Amino acid sequence: MLVRLALRGLAPAALRSLAPALSAGVVHFSRPLHTSQQHLAPVPPLPETGGKVRHGVIPEEFFQFLYPKTGVTGPYMLGTGLLLYFLSKEIYVINHETLVGISVVGLLIYAIKKFGGDVAAFADKLIEERVAALTDVKDSKTNSLQKAIENEKKEQWRVEGRYYLFDTKRNNVAMLLETNYRERLFTVYTEVKKRLDYQVATQHFMRRKEQDHMINWVEQNVRKSITAQQEKESIAKCISDLKVLSKSAQAAV
Repeated sequence: MLVRLALRGLAPAALRSLAPALSAGVVHFSRPLHTSQQHLAPVPPLPETGGKVRHGVIPEEFFQFLYPKTGVTGPYMLGTGLLLYFLSKEIYVINHETLVGISVVGLLIYAIKKFGGDVAAFADKLIEERVAALTDVKDSKTNSLQKAIENEKKEQWRVEGRYYLFDTKRNNVAMLLETNYRERLFTVYTEVKKRLDYQVATQHFMRRKEQDHMINWVEQNVRKSITAQQEKESIAKCISDLKVLSKSAQAAV
């Protein structure tokens, strides 16, 4: 409980004075100790490469942290004082294991100096190959997603054009309906005209027949009313008129 309170009280002020890499490490160290909603806060991005170190293992941030308070020799004096304190209080006792440790550290340093470059190049090559493979996977996935986006846009464009297609089809259907309506009107007009023409022709035929019948009836009655004597007199009158006309014509000539 006291550790949590100390970290909560000191973390904001101390993190501002630390370097970015060291502050990120402190944040990651103190994060599991928090149980409130603060663990949902965004985490600072971690550096892609390791920071500078001195003597192979001591971070540069440690020296930069102590420089404002102890000066340039402060970190070295702190390390020397701690070593002497451990030795004087016999917290650490020098024995054969110390010599073995020094030998192992020396061998490690020699191996690092001798083969570190080759191992690092091999590791970098493996990392580059892995990154290239992941990049290819990412590019292929990106290309497939880009194609999917383009296809989706094309389908959306087609969906938008579907309304124009439907409008065109509606117009075509309306034109067909209008054409059928006008054809039916023309058919009705033609049939009605035929019937009316038939009625007119029938009336004309009836009238002509009535006129012919009336003329025949009048002629028959007139002929019945004329006697034989009247017919002879009319014929003689016509002949005399023709003779007079012929004489006048000859005199005129």
